[in-house]
Amino acid sequence: MAKTKAGDKQRWTDETLDPAIARKPERDARFTTVSDLAIDRLYAPEDLGGAWDPARDLGMPGEFPYTRGIHPTMYRGKLWTMRQFSGFGSASDTNRRYHYLLSQGQTGLSVAFDLPTLMGRDSDDPMAEGEVGREGVAIDTLADMEALFEGIPLEKVSTSMTINSPASILWAMYLVVAEKQGAAWSRLDGTIQNDILKEYIAQKEWIYPPRPSIRIITDIMAFAAEQVPRWNTISISGYHIREAGSTAIQELAFTLADGVGYVEAAIEAGLDVDQIAPRLSFFFNSHNDFFEEICKLRAARRLWAKLMRDRFHARSPRSWMLRTHVQTAGCSLTAQQAYNNIVRVTVQALAAVLGGTQSLHTNSLDETLALPTEEAVTIALRTQQILAEESGVANTIDPLGGSYFVERLTSQMEAGASDYIRRIDEMGGIVSAIERGFPQKEIADAAYTYQLQIDRSEKTIVGVNRFVQEETRRPDMLRIDPAVERDQLARLAKIRSARDAARHSRALASLAATAAGKGNLMPGIVEAVRAYASVGEICGALKPVFGEYREQSVL
Repeated sequence: MAKTKAGDKQRWTDETLDPAIARKPERDARFTTVSDLAIDRLYAPEDLGGAWDPARDLGMPGEFPYTRGIHPTMYRGKLWTMRQFSGFGSASDTNRRYHYLLSQGQTGLSVAFDLPTLMGRDSDDPMAEGEVGREGVAIDTLADMEALFEGIPLEKVSTSMTINSPASILWAMYLVVAEKQGAAWSRLDGTIQNDILKEYIAQKEWIYPPRPSIRIITDIMAFAAEQVPRWNTISISGYHIREAGSTAIQELAFTLADGVGYVEAAIEAGLDVDQIAPRLSFFFNSHNDFFEEICKLRAARRLWAKLMRDRFHARSPRSWMLRTHVQTAGCSLTAQQAYNNIVRVTVQALAAVLGGTQSLHTNSLDETLALPTEEAVTIALRTQQILAEESGVANTIDPLGGSYFVERLTSQMEAGASDYIRRIDEMGGIVSAIERGFPQKEIADAAYTYQLQIDRSEKTIVGVNRFVQEETRRPDMLRIDPAVERDQLARLAKIRSARDAARHSRALASLAATAAGKGNLMPGIVEAVRAYASVGEICGALKPVFGEYREQSVL
């Protein structure tokens, strides 16, 4: 690894460092990561400890424990998928943006839904007023999904949909659109986020209580295993946990704890671990601290591989591999001096690539102000393309592997996350921990601490608490015309009046009956979608059986 040996660090401290510090002190008394993890001034062999074994802890790419990556060739064989999260206004508006991004070299689609859709409400629901198409695309019925993918052959593109509580419904719509295109479900590639546990922890977009929500997810897993075998049924998301204010270790811990919860639920539902585990994917945030983010991804792969092999006794190496999508940190972007966000996103994207992600979304410079303009999203996509094609970072695998600092920090993050998972196990698992408010309070405390550090200028945010200047230029903003909501309401009314009312009623009644029993919900949801039942109507058919969730205070 290097010519230095254990003991050199102490000698160097005594003979070289201390006299230098006596002449000129360091800039700060304490150096930390953005998550407030203490960072030593230098890392040497003794920092890895005698128990650290490169053969066991580091390994080789494509081999257990996958610290250096899940593929033997990594980006030398295939670059990461460039997947910009996109959605605004109507389905037709977003469809035009998809065609544009694909024409510019984007290699996968990612759907951003508006708030009413995320909450399982139709555009004409009183609670949706003023929100239709504002933060994503409005999808009410199959007709909207057909417009969203007009002219896009679904057999030839990988699609990710950021949808959780009503994920089963939006996924069913996607399947029926593919069916109408003549595409075999068995050939479809993509992901639904479908991570309800992190909604209770962080993002707060829920419909039903946790336990019936878990049932919907295991039904999706079973349905996909039989009929849509290439589809990733959950993207277990740390992204929103981090955006809610967690530290990097908390993001890693609660995400993998959620993953453990889903695997346990699937096994309890009678599914084989090696049948469902290869179709789980993960979604992490990449924040500003370059090394912390790299090490988080390396630790995530190693810890998940151990959990799957040693705790769940998965036999297939595919079950041990943690595959991940990464998005740069939206919460790190600033409205002040917004063009600085291009630099932040570049650093965060580089960390994701050096961490070994399989898929990447780069935020646009204007996303702290509004949804991205076409110019801003093009710069964000070009950032990925420059990293991939010009920087040289994709030419070798895990180039930071073997660094004393990187390996020590990777091990620290794994140990910290393992300790959280142990504490959650002692509470009876992640659902019980959520019901106690444990992860919610841990995140709230971390967010409060970080905000205090910013307010005291202990953490620097360029343009916010240091290097502040009077704004002279702001980027153009994408503004959603109020006509979008009026037009969406008119389209929904037209669908309601034109559909086969008898078929629609039968489908919803049959679905409610299945929910009251133990049958798989997916066939009934697909049939309701074919009958042009809306998102709100299908959710409404399940609420009398499943109930609605009300959050408890975690103060």
